[in-house]
Amino acid sequence: MSGAITVRRCETLEDFNACVALQRDIWGEQDLEVEPATMFVVAAHTGGQVLGAYDGRILVGYTLALAALRNASPYLHSHMTGVHANYRDRGIGRMLKLFQREEALGRDIRLIEWTFDPLEMRNAHFNLNRLGAICRRYLPNLYGITTSPLHRGLATDRLVAEWYLDSPRVLAALDGELPEPPCASVIGLPSTLADWKDSDLVRVQSIQATVREQFTNEFAKGYAAVAVSKTAQGSAYRLAPWSDF
Repeated sequence: MSGAITVRRCETLEDFNACVALQRDIWGEQDLEVEPATMFVVAAHTGGQVLGAYDGRILVGYTLALAALRNASPYLHSHMTGVHANYRDRGIGRMLKLFQREEALGRDIRLIEWTFDPLEMRNAHFNLNRLGAICRRYLPNLYGITTSPLHRGLATDRLVAEWYLDSPRVLAALDGELPEPPCASVIGLPSTLADWKDSDLVRVQSIQATVREQFTNEFAKGYAAVAVSKTAQGSAYRLAPWSDF
């Protein structure tokens, strides 16, 4: 990766408008459900985060996070991260997350959460294996059925990633030394799932319903999703008692 990529806070209207423009570049003009510049302004001025990755002066990636509070403890909800198609697979998403972590710790914020589609195993690998997040909550159809072509008419089911920024697990993951976790249960997904999203929506909906039931049952037992691994059929979430983490 070029040394020209830098990450910094976005602080001006020009920065926020660039985030909106990049959002449209990434997800397409046909996706009408984009966040307006006002959302970025509010986040930046109320304790959230708007972070940009720059190639020189050009914005090529961004993260939008909102300030949040649970049980009297502050945390950040990382609502959206995007990287321009020409800059993917160059570690920019990881750069944004590491900057996000350092900025949060600098304000004594020790938890960042975000949601992701449980059927997107590449995201799951990044979140659990590379960053050391865990998942203990499953939110069915969180945003409803949207107009976004990314969702393909599927229910917007989401797992909640919990990233405990200075925990031993996260520190080990960031050093590339996360040990093999214990495994009490697995939830598998087929390698052909991505192809079926384009050709067989009914089959994908059936898989989504099965995964929803499995996660709901496993989380009710006190298990957390802590890793993703390859299987003969595709890949699988590995779950273990969350009290171990």
